[in-house]
Amino acid sequence: MDLGSDRYLRTGELLTDEDIAFMRKHQAVYFGAIGDPRVAPGVLEKGILIKMRTTFDQYVNVRPSKAWHPYTPLKGEKNFDILFLRENTEDLYMGAGGVLKGLDAEARMSLKRELYTVDLELRSKASSEQEFAFEIGMMSRRGIERFADYCFETAKRLNRPKVTAVDKANVCTELYGLWRDVFDRRSKQHGIPVEYMFVDAMAMALVRAPERFGVVACPNMFGDILTDIGAEIMGGLGVAASGNISPGGVSMFEPVHGSAPDIAGQGKANPIAAILAGKLMIDQLGRQDLGNMIEWAVKMAMKQKKVTADMGGTLNTVQAGNAIAELVRQSG
Repeated sequence: MDLGSDRYLRTGELLTDEDIAFMRKHQAVYFGAIGDPRVAPGVLEKGILIKMRTTFDQYVNVRPSKAWHPYTPLKGEKNFDILFLRENTEDLYMGAGGVLKGLDAEARMSLKRELYTVDLELRSKASSEQEFAFEIGMMSRRGIERFADYCFETAKRLNRPKVTAVDKANVCTELYGLWRDVFDRRSKQHGIPVEYMFVDAMAMALVRAPERFGVVACPNMFGDILTDIGAEIMGGLGVAASGNISPGGVSMFEPVHGSAPDIAGQGKANPIAAILAGKLMIDQLGRQDLGNMIEWAVKMAMKQKKVTADMGGTLNTVQAGNAIAELVRQSG
């Protein structure tokens, strides 16, 4: 599909109704990286990526973090295999201007009027020297319930003994109090223990002892931050893949990194993150046997140094991709 900055600069179009209708006919979207210094920050991200996630209700973000030796920067032979699951549609990223699910139009307008009134009252009491800004995080019981169910079902499917739920309930008591209440209830229903970690403690633990974690459940904003730590400890954005999951619907898979326009066309880009995003997609479509084959080929390419310069190899982008494809063919 012709999506991204070139089309936007040419036609002014981002994600159109026709694009969405075409995607609905398929089981998954395999998405490339976007981003362009010619376009203002946020235009492509909101107009394409976030619109896609919202339109298809892709409420789970999946980010694996595995120890890719010898590329992990952690000292010692730490072997970790973490699956970060991030709630993808609520929390602080939703904001006061977001869509409130479960409320009818009148209730939504009433809430917005109340928030606007509070805003005006606060602004009237502050001088220019006392300028302030605020964001409002919102989470729904229904949104947390369906996300928690996905987390516990995933832990059961992967034979992981527990789910680690991350929050900041010692400060944001209302928002993450609801989060903990739901996870407590769903833990009992699924028969799988849940442990809680404050996000600051979790950030430290990921660097010191990542091997102690398996399935990690995060609210939207904390998940955005922690998964980048997860990417770095396994070897960097060049090997970081992501899935935006709509269970039973259209899911989207992409590399975590951006488009790196400064090296476009030079053959320097590392193709592994995009390849591993394809592995996530194939897993989600029910062919984990083929996904395992792709992951094995990536590991062999790393072992044989059939990689790009950022990983110590001598191959260009196309050569590195072809090497992994050939290893897949050999394994089949």
